[in-house]
Amino acid sequence: MSRALLRALRFMRSYRLTAAAAVLAVLASSAADLVSPQILRAIIDRGIAEGDTGVIWRGAAALVAVAAFGGFASFLQGFLSAKVSHGVAFDLRNTIFDKLQRLSFAYHDRASTGQLITRVTSDVDLVREFVGGGLVQAISAVLLLVGAVALLLAMNTTLALVAFAVIPATLAVLLLFVRRLGPMFREFQKRLGALNAVLQENIAGVRVVRAFAREEFESERYRTADAALLEQGMSVRTTVANAFPLLFSVGTAGVGVVTIAGAAQIIAGTLTVGELVAFTSYLFLLLQPLFIIGFGAQAIARASASSERLFEVLDAPLDVAERDGAADLGTPEGRVEFREVCLRYPGAEEDTLSGITFTAEPGMLVAVVGATGSGKTSVVNLVPRFYDVTEGAVVIDGRDVRDLTLSSLRSTIGVVMQDSVLFSGSVRDNIAYGRPDASSEEVEAAARAAQAHEFVSALPHGYDTRVGERGVRLSGGQRQRIAIARALLIDPRILIMDDSTSSVDTETEAALRENLDVLMRGRTSFVVAQRLSTVRKADMILVLDGGRIADIGTHEELLAASCVYAEIAASQLTGGETLDIPGTCALDEGGEA
Repeated sequence: MSRALLRALRFMRSYRLTAAAAVLAVLASSAADLVSPQILRAIIDRGIAEGDTGVIWRGAAALVAVAAFGGFASFLQGFLSAKVSHGVAFDLRNTIFDKLQRLSFAYHDRASTGQLITRVTSDVDLVREFVGGGLVQAISAVLLLVGAVALLLAMNTTLALVAFAVIPATLAVLLLFVRRLGPMFREFQKRLGALNAVLQENIAGVRVVRAFAREEFESERYRTADAALLEQGMSVRTTVANAFPLLFSVGTAGVGVVTIAGAAQIIAGTLTVGELVAFTSYLFLLLQPLFIIGFGAQAIARASASSERLFEVLDAPLDVAERDGAADLGTPEGRVEFREVCLRYPGAEEDTLSGITFTAEPGMLVAVVGATGSGKTSVVNLVPRFYDVTEGAVVIDGRDVRDLTLSSLRSTIGVVMQDSVLFSGSVRDNIAYGRPDASSEEVEAAARAAQAHEFVSALPHGYDTRVGERGVRLSGGQRQRIAIARALLIDPRILIMDDSTSSVDTETEAALRENLDVLMRGRTSFVVAQRLSTVRKADMILVLDGGRIADIGTHEELLAASCVYAEIAASQLTGGETLDIPGTCALDEGGEA
């Protein structure tokens, strides 16, 4: 049993009384199994051999009573074990989910969604099956093994020693079996995760698949992953199929040798038929635990492999963790400073951001522009501490964000991301996600400010309309406006909009901008934009180039002094607007400086 599986079994502590009752039920069931051969011995030797029908009837009644008692004990053990195992699975799933909620963006950047889903579902279920079945069977096997050994020695030492001769060979087969199965089950779960990853990607991107007529390609990709899973599954089953006949052969050979030796003792008058029958029954009770352990070995191997995968998540370091004694931010003024900030993502060989230094005063509108891959989103992701800086510091009102509690920091920052993720509830639920206690009037006001009220009112059930998984029933522009309303509803002191108007039409964007101009007053706002109209009014524009700040200034100042900005303005930010560029930068007809 691996260390990871032993750690998983610690989750049984909350159910220790129920687990103890299950163990008592196992004891009762094992006792019933051990008593039955003695009753059968009495029936044969005293009833049948001596012709005493009273002994036969009393023995038969005792066998029925013992069987009923053992059956009830087995039922009770199964019920209690199931209660414990489902409780352990419940706690494991919740613990892993909570950990996934706290792991940083960097972890989720590296992790496969399919693998994580497999760990929370399939791997937890395999541990549950072991707790509810394999563990109880192991306890029962040990009890039967100890009881059978003691009774075999008490009844006939010579025959017992003959019977024990088969045990080393049986244990050798089991040990080899378990050692081979562990790695095989780990690989099986890994391949199952890969299959789930393909499935998850395909279902999430089914519209793209259809749009590019790639159904056959995706089917082949799924078949390849499924074939790899099938191959590994067959390898596991082949190993199991080869092991169990060998186990049964060794056990049967032992029974045959004991029967021959016992028959010789009966002929010699040193053993009765009833004693041989009872002894043979105990021998089967001796071999049964070994066979149970053999069957349970695959459960142990699977549960051990799954436990290791679960604790890979539970033991994953928190890249963004709260420091001891972290302070509450309170209500900030909104002064944001970047002090020589560098950022390198885990596993990357080079910095994504280098030497970023600027100060955004309270109420200032800061626009972040640059070519694709220049680090715009990385800059704004550092403010709510989605990632931690590699060097330097991000400071709010004079306090390093790493010295603040994450909840107080993020509750004062409204974020509208590039990918407007909605949940499968209603429109109202999605807008009120950050403030579940918001009134209907407040939700509607936020929707009006985000230019969403008109289209929401036209939906079949208005604000109670279900948006579907990831908001699939809404257009991209509608999803973005709901995401903006969601951010505005929490009344943030700091507002981050990461290219949040790129999916709305020009007319809606103009109306939305007028409202946002009002809503941004008194807030420190960061806007990552691809339209010139979005950044013209910014108090400060950061021009990023290769992860560094190339220039800082207002729109007019940058057009006059920054060729990098002029080129970006002409090629990326113009959304149909005319561009009058004064100063030293001249652009050719293709928009190049």
